[in-house]
Amino acid sequence: MTSTDTTAQAAPPGTAPYRWRWAALFIILAAEVMDLLDAVVTNIASPTIRAELGGSAAVIQWLGAAYTLSMAVGLITGGRLGDIFGRRRMFLIGAMGFTVGSLLCALAQGPELLIAARVVQGLFGAVMLPQGLGMIKEMFPPKEMQAAFGMFGPVMGLSSVCGPILAGWLIEADFWGTGWRMIFLINLPLGLAAVLAGMRFLPESRSPHPLKLDFAGVALASLAGVLIIFPMVQGREHDWPLWSFLMIAASVVVFAIFGWYEARKARAGGDPLVVPSLFRKRAFTGGLLTGLVFFSGMIGFSLVFNLYTQMGLGYSTLKAGLAMVPWSLGMVVGFGLAQPLQKYGRKLLHGGTVLMALGVLAILITLNLAGIGVTPWQLTPALAVTGIGMGLLMAPFFDIVLAGVEQHETGSASGTLTAVQQLGSAFGVALLGTVFFGVLGGNVSAAADDAAPKLRAELAAVQVTGAPQDRIVEGLRACGHDRAVAKDPAEVPASCRRLQADAASAASGPEAGAAVAKAVASAGAEAGKEGFGVAMKTILLVVDGMLLLTFLVAFLLPEHARED
Repeated sequence: MTSTDTTAQAAPPGTAPYRWRWAALFIILAAEVMDLLDAVVTNIASPTIRAELGGSAAVIQWLGAAYTLSMAVGLITGGRLGDIFGRRRMFLIGAMGFTVGSLLCALAQGPELLIAARVVQGLFGAVMLPQGLGMIKEMFPPKEMQAAFGMFGPVMGLSSVCGPILAGWLIEADFWGTGWRMIFLINLPLGLAAVLAGMRFLPESRSPHPLKLDFAGVALASLAGVLIIFPMVQGREHDWPLWSFLMIAASVVVFAIFGWYEARKARAGGDPLVVPSLFRKRAFTGGLLTGLVFFSGMIGFSLVFNLYTQMGLGYSTLKAGLAMVPWSLGMVVGFGLAQPLQKYGRKLLHGGTVLMALGVLAILITLNLAGIGVTPWQLTPALAVTGIGMGLLMAPFFDIVLAGVEQHETGSASGTLTAVQQLGSAFGVALLGTVFFGVLGGNVSAAADDAAPKLRAELAAVQVTGAPQDRIVEGLRACGHDRAVAKDPAEVPASCRRLQADAASAASGPEAGAAVAKAVASAGAEAGKEGFGVAMKTILLVVDGMLLLTFLVAFLLPEHARED
């Protein structure tokens, strides 16, 4: 193949298809895999990262939200950059930038630097990913198009299954002392291989009539997203000051200004970021609402569940990753079951929503029955049912939402839908993470009260009674609460230091001292697990409420997808 083969315009209809189209497809799929893995790995790794780099609970939320929020902003205009400057060029720039962002993540020495590097990853990922769709449409003849797009399903399914396991295994293996940093370092050979192979095999293609960039629209959309996500994450840690509510209110105003500006630009004959006519279509606006609520609930649940298994139940990162496998496998099964059922359209989507809600309810029942000793095997049936429902719901979603969209609006509609999916992910991490950490301290305190009778009996058995016993019991409650809400997990709260001193002074001798320490440690561990369990149950109820809302707003969608 000559050097001009990869820079030539993709073959127009009626000519021979692009020679290296299947090699190019695998490069595009490799980019998808990198994005899918990096979207989920920090859910598994966040407790380990926070333990090493420090920072408050908000760090855990920002590790996911910073990536998805920047991805949401970039995706709206990423495809347009390829149309204007060339899809091959923008893919290579995006892949190289994503690889550099991954290296910055691995080298980060503080939580702020890591979060900033995640933003770099998200922005360049948004430049890289949209280019594949345009290239596939130009490389493949119609008879091969379905097979090409059919490759995405298995690859995405395999990534969702393997991502958490890979992240957990890499952290546990601790290659060359890299620990969690290896989940980002592994992108370096993948990214460089994608760049080198892309230079060799990807065709150059661009739109013959590209739309112009809408910089003001991008700025307004970005500002609106930050104004709602930032106070959702940071507000709780500052006891919800006035500025947090003012920022949320301002986000509504900026979204309204964004809509006004886009409509004005369209009337003036410009190229708006989002075609305003889309919002006059019930199917599309209903799809945006459905997607926003659904993806918020699911991505937020994924984060909180990983926090619960690692921080609450004490699972290792690998065990926590394996615990999520039934959900991922269930999703793959759900996608497979949905293929012959696509004719049912919205009914299939509603059925998947109901099955998901039942699965989430089954997780709640499992936690109630198994208690603080729940195992991954006990959670497997409920997680599998939840995943199957998710697959049934997602399979027809995008086709149904795009049912009422005109051909000239498809590009804008697809980009906006995908961006809203990412925005919903960021919002879910912020919302459910905030609810989880917000109720955690009180739940641990309540669990310490429940453990008090047993603790008092064990203390009395070694002649610790009266005021010393009261101080230990009260100290355990205060220490549990303060540890749960601590902004720095590495710092021992003052209440915990007082508890240690009270326990040491209450013992009459070495043997009694050991018994007191053991009783306090046991009661503290039990209260911590119980408190995390109650917080997790609260999140499950919230998720089921969001699925109910998803079911209701889905009635705005058309009954069937487009025939084409």
